[in-house]
Amino acid sequence: MLLSTRLAIRYVSELTISLAKKKEKIVSFVREQVSQAGARGVVVGVSGGVDSALTLALCVEALGPAGVVALLMPDSRVTPEEDTADALELVNGLKVSHMLTDIAGVHSAFMRSLPEDKLAEGNLRARIRMCFLYYVANHTSSLVAGTSDKSELEISYFTKYGDGAADVLPIGDLFKTEVVALAKMMGISPKIVEKPSSPRLWAGQTAKEELGADYETIDRVLRILDATAKPDSGAIAKRLDLDLLTVKLVVNRVVGYRHKRELPRVCSFSDSDDSGKTYFS
Repeated sequence: MLLSTRLAIRYVSELTISLAKKKEKIVSFVREQVSQAGARGVVVGVSGGVDSALTLALCVEALGPAGVVALLMPDSRVTPEEDTADALELVNGLKVSHMLTDIAGVHSAFMRSLPEDKLAEGNLRARIRMCFLYYVANHTSSLVAGTSDKSELEISYFTKYGDGAADVLPIGDLFKTEVVALAKMMGISPKIVEKPSSPRLWAGQTAKEELGADYETIDRVLRILDATAKPDSGAIAKRLDLDLLTVKLVVNRVVGYRHKRELPRVCSFSDSDDSGKTYFS
């Protein structure tokens, strides 16, 4: 057997073991968070994409189907029908209680009083979904389980107070490439796992086109940034044999969108040096 083949097999084996341990920890984490909050379970927004599918499957493993409510919230004007079909197939397969709500009417009601703006309208969809999630969470005494992964969080590829709002983030420390690998390992449908990543905030949106790189490339850069105190785009590009512009796109998102990952700052009148502190922990 060639050395490269042996190394590839060893890598896959080690990755599988690592993911199995992470899965175990996530399942325990979900149980602990629900128990500590005195909640009945979790509410998960399910889009038909891999992040929400994996989050749902992990929450079901942690709490059982009775401890999870799934919300499917397409906007029929922009959400592909196959996304809704995939989401329905998933929740039915996991035997999870679910609600299907077309948010097109709610979104249209907002837009009757607002100027047209593609980006703002897309973010409005995410914030409408957040309102539905928290309403149902309040109604069922549950926590909102967010579906953002580590890659999205680190480059701030989420809507502030939209899909970025959650009580717990089960897959928040898994890179997108790990999410895909774990979803495959858990037997989630290839239709979902292999689907091009997209927030579906407007018709035809894809993550790769908007971000300027695929997640395999983004994750390679993020792994180095995680271990680097001062990011040097040139050094990273050289080390990974990547185009400098691509690396800069990732680095600039991590640095430039930091405010999306931080809590609101408070203007403090204290004499101590705590200007800008928050009152949240």
